[in-house]
Amino acid sequence: MKRSQYAVIGLGRFGSSLAKELIKLGYEVMGIDKHEEPVEAMSEELTHVVVADSTDEDVIRSLGLRNFDCVIVAIGDDIQSSILTTILLKDIGVKMVVAKALSELHGKVLNKIGVDRIIFPERDMGVRVAHQLVSPNLLDYIELSCEYTIAELTVPRCLDGRTLRDLDTRAKYGCSIVAINKKEGVIIAPTATDSVEEKDVMVIIGTNDQIDHFEKAVIR
Repeated sequence: MKRSQYAVIGLGRFGSSLAKELIKLGYEVMGIDKHEEPVEAMSEELTHVVVADSTDEDVIRSLGLRNFDCVIVAIGDDIQSSILTTILLKDIGVKMVVAKALSELHGKVLNKIGVDRIIFPERDMGVRVAHQLVSPNLLDYIELSCEYTIAELTVPRCLDGRTLRDLDTRAKYGCSIVAINKKEGVIIAPTATDSVEEKDVMVIIGTNDQIDHFEKAVIR
């Protein structure tokens, strides 16, 4: 089976970190940047690297990006280049375009021109860190949409030995425990008879309010 191919345009801190992680996950990755230094730095890390101006239509076409499964525009500090690059990628028919937004306004423009997914790395990380600071039991927090969130919560001593039937999170709080990470492994889609132990990690899905209600009522 053919491995998925990704291209990352902009090899700054975010772009290079993303590209290296995709390589670790077993995918082929082309790295593109208009500066030689970051391209040289990543030459041993990625499948292919290219020094190129992504705002030049002829260059974009010559790289064959239309054949990639996904192209990520990770240009760091030049909104104009980010937007022009994105427009060109959509024009040549790239299957999926993901773009990093530097601001809410930048994100709105990217949305207008049809970007498939917009990433706000600094904003999203700020939100996650804020939630982790105010909730000691919260290990991670990912906003799935404007309504739904998935969170990882450490099981406190007060819940040690309780079954999911005892907790009854869906009926009482509206959120659902979809996995339990234990020392011996992860239980996916646990049943009502599965129990949690202190220091297990519960993976919970629900709205922000539902998860917050559960945490305040049961964990804190």
